[in-house]
Amino acid sequence: MDGLDHSLWVEKYRPTNVNEYVFRDDSQRKQVQGWIDDGGIPHLLFSGSPGTGKTTLAKVLIAELKVEGADVLYINASRDNGVEMIRKRISAFSETMPWGDFKVILLDEADHISPEGQAALRGVMEQYHASVRFILTCNWPNMIIPALHSRCQGFHIEQLDQTDFTVRVGEILAENNVKFSIDTLDAMVRANYPDLRKTINTVQMSVIDNELTLPEDGGSTAEWRVKMVELFKEGKIQDARKLIIGSARADEYNEIFTWLYRNLDLYTNDDFQYDSCVLAIREGMIKHTQVADPEINLSATMIEIARTLNG
Repeated sequence: MDGLDHSLWVEKYRPTNVNEYVFRDDSQRKQVQGWIDDGGIPHLLFSGSPGTGKTTLAKVLIAELKVEGADVLYINASRDNGVEMIRKRISAFSETMPWGDFKVILLDEADHISPEGQAALRGVMEQYHASVRFILTCNWPNMIIPALHSRCQGFHIEQLDQTDFTVRVGEILAENNVKFSIDTLDAMVRANYPDLRKTINTVQMSVIDNELTLPEDGGSTAEWRVKMVELFKEGKIQDARKLIIGSARADEYNEIFTWLYRNLDLYTNDDFQYDSCVLAIREGMIKHTQVADPEINLSATMIEIARTLNG
């Protein structure tokens, strides 16, 4: 990328206080402000799609409550998620007295914690409830055991409307004096929506000589996703299938099913075809966790979609 400002936009535009954070619901803004005014929080469970600002809100809240750095423990549970993590890291951190009024443990992507680990976490919550507050974030709240749900106040963060989402990315481009076409911006938004963080990163990497450009070779994740959008726009479903199967990691397949559903308007405006594609996507998602080879299942789903569109 060329230009004067080489800082990461995703960090440059990350909210640092509650006034900068974009709430989708004014009642949620009032709730968060109430916690700040009271100087304390209950155990919290932030849920929502990737990139919607769960972790950012948690960090903003911790900063606004002026919790000392020594009283904060951050754990990415997508990498560290077993019973041993609960015992060694969380219990050890919780058993010492806080420097301030209370400690905060931020468990990011808590839906990755094993059921056994979540059961152990419940015990730690109960044992240290007087001096430790937990903030859990998750993409899939149904993966959190009922015992943790009952001990946390739920806080679901809705994704931005796609139009507002696109406008926000366009504003960032304009603020950085980047020229862009609506079609190019739309392709990049569609490739990553509703993940604002991923979209901003993709857009910044695609700026050449202060102009937003479409990727050519499709080598990186950001590039092949944008190329995928272009192929769907052109009705080249089989080419898109080959690109996805050849480029996507196995852990991205579930996202692909969701993307296929969210972007049905890209490849059909016929009601019967729309309904048939929804059924094919649903069937593929059901089988995704059941089949021995998820790649074959995803490929079969896309073949079914292509056949539906071709009559």
